[in-house]
Amino acid sequence: MIHTTDENIEQTEETAVTLGNFDGIHLGHKALISLTKKLAKENGLKSAVFSFTPHPMFLFGNRKNTALIMTSEEKSLTLENIGIDLFIEYPFTKKFAAMEPEAFAREIVFGKMKCRHLVVGNDYHFGNKARGDYELLKRIGAEYDAEVYKVDSVDFCGKRVSSTRIREALSKSDLPCANSLLSVPYFVYGQVQKGRQLGRKFAFPTANIKSDDKKLYPPDGVYATKTVVDGVEYMSITNIGTNPTVNSKKRTIETNIFDFENDIYSKKIKTYFYKFIRGEKKFDSLDALYSQIKADKAFAENYFNTEEFKETDKKTKSAI
Repeated sequence: MIHTTDENIEQTEETAVTLGNFDGIHLGHKALISLTKKLAKENGLKSAVFSFTPHPMFLFGNRKNTALIMTSEEKSLTLENIGIDLFIEYPFTKKFAAMEPEAFAREIVFGKMKCRHLVVGNDYHFGNKARGDYELLKRIGAEYDAEVYKVDSVDFCGKRVSSTRIREALSKSDLPCANSLLSVPYFVYGQVQKGRQLGRKFAFPTANIKSDDKKLYPPDGVYATKTVVDGVEYMSITNIGTNPTVNSKKRTIETNIFDFENDIYSKKIKTYFYKFIRGEKKFDSLDALYSQIKADKAFAENYFNTEEFKETDKKTKSAI
């Protein structure tokens, strides 16, 4: 898959394109992407997801929570696994935001992108003052002999699936709810860094990943997780937080991978989150902390035998 983050998007081949922000790549996004892939395959076109960087909410500050469910790299990994040919994160500036919707459609979508099949959500708006919509795209698309398709939103439990709904679930540590709405379970991807190595003294070594200020994490605490290293999946538990017991101040993501002793410093790993175990707390001693970690591991091992985990894990296996 080609991943582009600048304005050099001129295509030499005709494309099938879907437009949107695609934060989290939830079930609604998956419906758009699936139709785009289908149209591309049927018509011998290149499939493309056209998004923006940074997310418009960072530019306008119109949301209370401006953290992303997926980083750019995490989104790229997911789209590549889905089978998209081209992922564009077009630079989103105030100048670009003021672009007239007609100009965006003609110059970029049907012009530079050579789009012949365009897929959007039923509530998609774009351009200056968000005046562009499906009807405008359909009208302009006809001028370029291009078909435009509108996809209805996806409902889950009687409510529309949205990135906002997923953010709310994550903020409450409700991983089962968030994962039900996402196309793949919530995950963290990053490079393993050296930590204090205190865990090794107690036979609980951890793979440490630095937190990203732009990414939305569930509240600090311990979670039942699955970690993928070099394409192989392992059960694990993961702590998000600052490790108050050892007076650390840096927020990290620390994962204890079960039955794993390999040196993976500097490698990139992917950790899927399934279940909240407990909140982070300060223990009176390291012995008390690691006694609790044993209990956390036992909780996770029991959870991995539940139907809830097995059902959610089907999504994970399709993404590995």
